[in-house]
Amino acid sequence: MSAAAGSNWLQLPLVCLGAAVVAVPLARFLRLGSILGYLIAGVLIGPSVLGLVSDPGQILEVAEFGVVLMMFLVGLELEPKRLWAMRRPIFGWGSLQLFGSAALLLGLAWLFGVPAGLGLVLSLGLAMSSTAVALAVLAERNLGRTTAGQSILSVALLQDIAAIPVLALVPIVAAGGAASAAGDSGGGAWAAAKALGMVLLIVLGGRLALRPALRWIARSRTPEIFTAASLLLVIGTAALMHSVGLSMALGAFLAGVLLAESEYRRELETDLEPFKGLLLGLFFIAVGMGLDLRVLREQTALVLGLLAALLLCKGLLLGLMSRWMQIPVLERPVFVILLAQGGEFGFVVFQLAQQAGLIDATQNSALVAAVALSLACTPALLLASDRLLLPRLQRKTAARPAEQESPPPAPILIAGFGRYGQIVGRLLFAHGYEATVLDHDAEAIEAMRRFGWRVFFGDATRLDLLRSAGAAQARVLVIAVDDVAQSLVIAELAREHFPQAQVVARARNVRHYFSLRNLGVQLIERETFDAALNSGRSVLELLGLEPHAARKLTWRFRQHNLDQLEQMLPLQHDNGALIAASRQARQQLEALLAQEREQARREHEARHGESWSAPSPISGEPASK
Repeated sequence: MSAAAGSNWLQLPLVCLGAAVVAVPLARFLRLGSILGYLIAGVLIGPSVLGLVSDPGQILEVAEFGVVLMMFLVGLELEPKRLWAMRRPIFGWGSLQLFGSAALLLGLAWLFGVPAGLGLVLSLGLAMSSTAVALAVLAERNLGRTTAGQSILSVALLQDIAAIPVLALVPIVAAGGAASAAGDSGGGAWAAAKALGMVLLIVLGGRLALRPALRWIARSRTPEIFTAASLLLVIGTAALMHSVGLSMALGAFLAGVLLAESEYRRELETDLEPFKGLLLGLFFIAVGMGLDLRVLREQTALVLGLLAALLLCKGLLLGLMSRWMQIPVLERPVFVILLAQGGEFGFVVFQLAQQAGLIDATQNSALVAAVALSLACTPALLLASDRLLLPRLQRKTAARPAEQESPPPAPILIAGFGRYGQIVGRLLFAHGYEATVLDHDAEAIEAMRRFGWRVFFGDATRLDLLRSAGAAQARVLVIAVDDVAQSLVIAELAREHFPQAQVVARARNVRHYFSLRNLGVQLIERETFDAALNSGRSVLELLGLEPHAARKLTWRFRQHNLDQLEQMLPLQHDNGALIAASRQARQQLEALLAQEREQARREHEARHGESWSAPSPISGEPASK
């Protein structure tokens, strides 16, 4: 009995993790995105295909904590002042999206003869968007701080706030509408009071108790306990909000905002990031499992009709909103696609409506299938937008009257214009060199275009975008993107399709350096290497070395380190040989530094006629005799 139970307990994570390990890398290889890979994995192992997992609900409740953790980490990025500054977009544009989409869907339901009360409940359920998919895509594409990313976050927060009133509406409609609402006004007021009291408790408790508690835990100097405390904080806050019927994700978000200015912010992010990614993956797998293919076969017209109504009604309103909100043209497709989909909250609304007798099981399955399909369509729609729509928008925004005669392609192409690429570009621009820039920040692109830069919006790993940006004529290609995988893809494309371009690449670490060298890239700079050497050189000067000697030692160390990397390059897949080579290189460096220190001593004695030894590490003054 216990052995069987243990086998069943192990089977579920084994199947889910195995499916994810196979499906997600394959989807990324095909440029479909990790989210679609998780969804496909869920469909395959779910009851509709292989049947390896018969009840998707087994993991859905656990996987929902992926959304909770994600909202906590989003909150950590928003200081209270910044959140307060977003109050108008949250309650203004967020309300317009939710109630405007619900009104359009309700009107469509009325045309098909759906009762008003039922239509209202279902329209509000369908008007919700998926916070998990939207924020995961923004993180995957590094679009969180763009105008579209901030607008999507505002709408998502309003939807979380509105979740409780929508759920409270379901039993009211089922019990008979306005009469029931009047009879239950006292209960509704009590529920609202409890919800408000819990929010105030979390805010005040967070202000007064969270930092001292984390400080006390940090003094134990036990990393695993701090990680446990981080998880306890998120889960505890979510449980408190859930106890009064509020969104768990909203509670975690509030806790994150309260700690956004604390000294433990980065430690919390580091501890929770792995859990967030894993649980979000499980969430998408559970959504894929919930897609009932039998319903798709038996009610194809109904499901596809619901899907079309959902995407068209919401897409129409969101397209208009993107213009009213003055979102940059190149970011509008992301804004519309990520909010036009259905959301996981709809599953809860439809399940509650079935329990209340408003809909039957067959109708519930059709609604769930439509929402799940909309989630599955989102990565495909984004891919189609990248390939078909963005190039047209790029040409349209570039073809302004003052820019009809486009300058010839610049001989320098910079892929990525973040904190690293901007320094390279500004240095070139200051000395009169033109460069073409590829980046996904539409506002930065607009600013650069005003200064005469030739700029392109989009993913620099796309071969067609590289070609249109002039990579085939470029003399130099600077790879300055943040993501290591994207950097390697661009380097590989350059080697295969643009061999005339000399590649200058940014490396995040030694492993990234090796990977770039394997692709034939010769000019590589590790992003923190020279900054660290300059700091070390300053320390040497403060300890008493003459500036010339400190500079010479620093340069020698730099050259030795680069030579060491080149010697270790053929051994990169042999850990034993790597360790031996590193030990030998360290011994050579020590001998070299000792020799140079002796030479510095002789030069000092020849100039000053007195003995000299290395600076004292305590006083920082040269020890003289």
